[in-house]
Amino acid sequence: MTRSPFRRLVFGVLRRVLYLWVRSETINQSAFSLRLDRSKPVFYVLQQPSLSDLAVVDRECSKSGLPRPVLPVAMGQHIEPAGFFYLTREPGWFSRADKRGTSPTLARVVSVLSRHEVDDAQIIPVSVFWGQSPDRETSAWKLLFADSWAVTGRLRRLVSILILGRKTRVQFSSPIHLRELIAQNKGQERTLRMVHRILRVHFRNQKAAVIGPDVSHRRNLVKGLVNDPLVRQAIIEEAEREKISLEKAEAQALRYGNEIASDYTYTAIRFLELVLSWFWNKIYDGIKVHNIEGVQEIAQGHEVIYVPCHRSHIDYLLLSYLLFTNGLTPPHIAAGVNLNMPLIGGLLRRGGAFFMRRTFKGNPLYTAVFNEYLHTLFRKGFPVEYFVEGGRSRTGRTLQPKTGMLAITLRGFLRSHRLPIVFVPVYIGYERVLEGRTYLGELRGASKKKESIFDLFKVLGALKQRFGQVSVNFGEPIRLAEFLDQQQPGWREQELGPQYRPEWLNETTNRLGERVARHLNEAAAVNPVNLVALALLSTSRLALDEGSLRRTLDLYLALLRAVPYSPHTTLPDGDGAALIEHVKGMKLLAEQNDALGKIFYLDEANAVLMTYYRNNVLHIFALPALLASFFQSSSRTSREQILRYAGALYPYLQAELFTRWDPAELESVIDQWLTAFVGQGLLTRDGDVYMRPAPSSRQFVLLTLLSRTVAQTLQRFYMATALLLNAGQNVISAEELENLCTVMAQRLSILHGLNAPEFFDKSLFRHFIQRLLDQGVLRQDEAGRLSHHPLLSELAEGAAKRVLPAEIRLSIRQVALDRQEDEAPVV
Repeated sequence: MTRSPFRRLVFGVLRRVLYLWVRSETINQSAFSLRLDRSKPVFYVLQQPSLSDLAVVDRECSKSGLPRPVLPVAMGQHIEPAGFFYLTREPGWFSRADKRGTSPTLARVVSVLSRHEVDDAQIIPVSVFWGQSPDRETSAWKLLFADSWAVTGRLRRLVSILILGRKTRVQFSSPIHLRELIAQNKGQERTLRMVHRILRVHFRNQKAAVIGPDVSHRRNLVKGLVNDPLVRQAIIEEAEREKISLEKAEAQALRYGNEIASDYTYTAIRFLELVLSWFWNKIYDGIKVHNIEGVQEIAQGHEVIYVPCHRSHIDYLLLSYLLFTNGLTPPHIAAGVNLNMPLIGGLLRRGGAFFMRRTFKGNPLYTAVFNEYLHTLFRKGFPVEYFVEGGRSRTGRTLQPKTGMLAITLRGFLRSHRLPIVFVPVYIGYERVLEGRTYLGELRGASKKKESIFDLFKVLGALKQRFGQVSVNFGEPIRLAEFLDQQQPGWREQELGPQYRPEWLNETTNRLGERVARHLNEAAAVNPVNLVALALLSTSRLALDEGSLRRTLDLYLALLRAVPYSPHTTLPDGDGAALIEHVKGMKLLAEQNDALGKIFYLDEANAVLMTYYRNNVLHIFALPALLASFFQSSSRTSREQILRYAGALYPYLQAELFTRWDPAELESVIDQWLTAFVGQGLLTRDGDVYMRPAPSSRQFVLLTLLSRTVAQTLQRFYMATALLLNAGQNVISAEELENLCTVMAQRLSILHGLNAPEFFDKSLFRHFIQRLLDQGVLRQDEAGRLSHHPLLSELAEGAAKRVLPAEIRLSIRQVALDRQEDEAPVV
């Protein structure tokens, strides 16, 4: 086609005519360009012959300054007429059968390399997608024009261009270096077969990652659920238990299936893309996406489960939108049945949502149908998304994982692990959440509101506010098979039983939940609002003068750059002054001017709301804040003491905040932080002894502000320990201790003016007590009463003296003693 001037002229005219209608874009241009070595010959390979595809690829290469596929390529003395070839032969007008054969271009390139006339050549697989829609068995219209797994011909491609030409995407894959394959010395014929096999597998995996696997019509899928052996057994048991006929039990199973299953349609996806594109541009200053290139690579050949943090209803809309616009299949999303509202529920279902009840307890038939539906999605290789936190976080922290969906996933994988499962954590960081006003009420003690269709109008009314930027960070993937190899070696050979519930399932699921939560926190996006909230909430009056606030923010940025929390964590651009201006512009920061300068402060409403944004990144500052706490009551501390008390307290911080470092690597991390403190002038060092600055110095003020970041968490730990020690051995239960801790925290909050609602969050005390039990510090007798380790008192008091102010420590002890005296018997 391109070997003569006439054909090149025809191709040029065709390209110009095509682009009177077609609009194309490259999905991952920046990631691809980084891997391309332009000093070596480049050849593009398309899966099947198509002038329209070639024209689109040529246009995208021209736009990006890449070597054009239709131009000659020099390989030493040999000149190849064009820099492209097709993997398969040309189909007929009505899709004749595919006949495989070796491309003459590829054969010549391999021959030239085999004779060592050139050092290397790069083969770049390129895919062109005219719309991204999975095929549906009963949709003749879709079969006619949508990109699917069916064989395509010229007539169908013409219709595709007319219908979907305005939404054309091109994906360049990583270059394949032919020298590496030829170096295996298998001969030219076997090398050609090997290249073809690699390319066939690549195109198949890439197509599955972008347009999704084949899915049957929803009605057929739901009907198929009731024929699964596990569901059939559940139907029989339901009929016996409820004394109904098998037909009625089967009809109930079908109703459950229809209640659960999504109705994924490309039309809805395209509609949502258009609406959401307008919506994002309307309310946000921009969306920053990091590390998506790794997801684009891993999506090929894996069952991907996206596990985002859950801060807003925007989360799942935003993630699906970004995946779709970056050439990845939008996932099927687990949504609470409370979202299955009129109008909204139908649209969400067509956008990929499947609905689940909040609890499966007492309904084994529903459980069986839901499990089988999810297993069907896994088996077909369709990406899935669910939130391990269960519901949205109202406090801004990463919540303790709800392991139900993880357990279902594990059981499904044990049942069939033909396709490897990989969890992809996704951290979504907002500078202002859309539901901020609702969360403010709930943080102040209001009960959680039920979702309503009228909330949509409230959202539209909030568009006048400025919501800043959103960061979407993809974290380090967790490969399930590798995780099981670490936790349960030999799991593949174990007898799992008909229900796939091995004895180790619960414990392993809990560990998987913790791993997901840690990886989520590792991908945190630190933004200006987080840092300003962190600084001002660490002051007693929620206020700082302009210079102090600027220096505090600069210090936080310097520390995070000196000791990065994780390769997946991102930091804001600019210095402290720029961060202050940004937060002022969002009207989250109040200002007062006088003759001595500016004072920035938080008013009452924003003070409570800013605890939410501080908590987003509290885990990042927990360890350095703990280290800074050791110098509040002591002017000098040895490295040995720092390691001892940090090692004692860190497991509980990790359990609450899901910090990333294991206890075994804590020592080296602490040394890095201490070095950073010395570098910033927060500490000085004399041998193995670290010393704080003079209390009148600016550096001591900064060290004190940093230490207060984690002060309330340490106070809660001390409260629980003080109440337990004063109660004595085998006197109170875990539930009683939890209730007493909550009451004490509420009292101290009033006495000391703590404006942080999560300070007396009962669940935080519950998890702390459970961690003490897990660590063996506490034990329960047969009646559930608690006893503690003999060294608990010495260690708790020693740590408390170093990390808590005397006033707070004495106040906690006094409240605990008052309770003990009130309950003492009258003589």
